[in-house]
Amino acid sequence: MANPQLTDEQQLIAKQILVNVRDQLLANSNGDGDLLFALRRKVQKELMHDERGNATHRNRIKKAKRAEQNDLCPICEVPLPEKDCILDRFEAKLGYTIENTRLIHMECDRAEQAKKNYA
Repeated sequence: MANPQLTDEQQLIAKQILVNVRDQLLANSNGDGDLLFALRRKVQKELMHDERGNATHRNRIKKAKRAEQNDLCPICEVPLPEKDCILDRFEAKLGYTIENTRLIHMECDRAEQAKKNYA
C-alpha cells in the first residue's frame, strides 16, 4: 500500500509545525551552536523512534522474523546472511511489528523498491 500523501493544506500545517519547532530550538539554545546542534539531534532521533522504534526493538523483530522464516528470504527463498538484512514493512504507517514485517535480502529490497518506483 502506498504511503499517505499530505494535501496542500496539510503541507502548510506541517511547515508551520516545523517553523515552530525551529523557533523553539533557537530560543532554547540561547545562541549556543553546540546546544542547538544537540537539541536538533535529540528531536530528530526521538521523532524517528516514534515512527521506527529504537534499534533494540527492530533487532528483536529481526531475530523473530529470522526464526519464523526459517532463515530464508521470503522473496527469493535463499538463506539470509548474518548481517545486512532489511526489515521490510508491508505498510510503513503501521510500524515495525511482527505482523507488518518480513526480513529480506538487501538486493531483494532494492528490487521491491524499484517495482514501486521508490528507488
